[in-house]
Amino acid sequence: MALNFANNNSLSAITAKPSGLTGGALNLISTQTASSSSTISFTSGIDDTYDEYVFKFYNVHPSSDSNEFQVNFSIDGGSNYNVTKTTTIFEAYHREDGTNGVLSYAGSDDLAQSTGFQPITRSIGNGNDESASGTLTLFSPSNTTFVKHFIATTNAYIYSDYPFNEFVAGYCNTTSAVNAVQFKMASNNIDAGVIKLYGIS
Repeated sequence: MALNFANNNSLSAITAKPSGLTGGALNLISTQTASSSSTISFTSGIDDTYDEYVFKFYNVHPSSDSNEFQVNFSIDGGSNYNVTKTTTIFEAYHREDGTNGVLSYAGSDDLAQSTGFQPITRSIGNGNDESASGTLTLFSPSNTTFVKHFIATTNAYIYSDYPFNEFVAGYCNTTSAVNAVQFKMASNNIDAGVIKLYGIS
């Protein structure tokens, strides 16, 4: 395997990536903006073009207080969001007044061979300044040999004045291609927020 070097004298003098280096680019596929939306669904752009897809959430805000942001997957282009999943979750949180700093396993929100929606945040508040942001990565969704792994990391300002940092991981237990993804709140609407879908080349 050949090694590629930047032929400049110092790091500050590098002006371009060596031609032999590839990969790592975020390629924007689509953007959706919530406005009192019951769901946000991505039904196109998830195919065999990339081996890794990343969803980025910005200031997701629920219409009702104390509401979890959730995800599910589809193998039929979005006709059904009911893929069987097994997941695990841990979380860290700390209250504004300095109390209740905790790092713990969140067994109440994990799934064991369930077709239900997977929570990826704790209960987001609906105050004017409360929201959640984060990422979800889906690996090799078009592979028809293996299960489909995903990971999510989010931070939410929850209803009782905590920042909740949530770490979710799991797999869709299917060898069918996953070709659509849907996000929603546990109840009521996504009042506001932006979700972007990227492919990683």
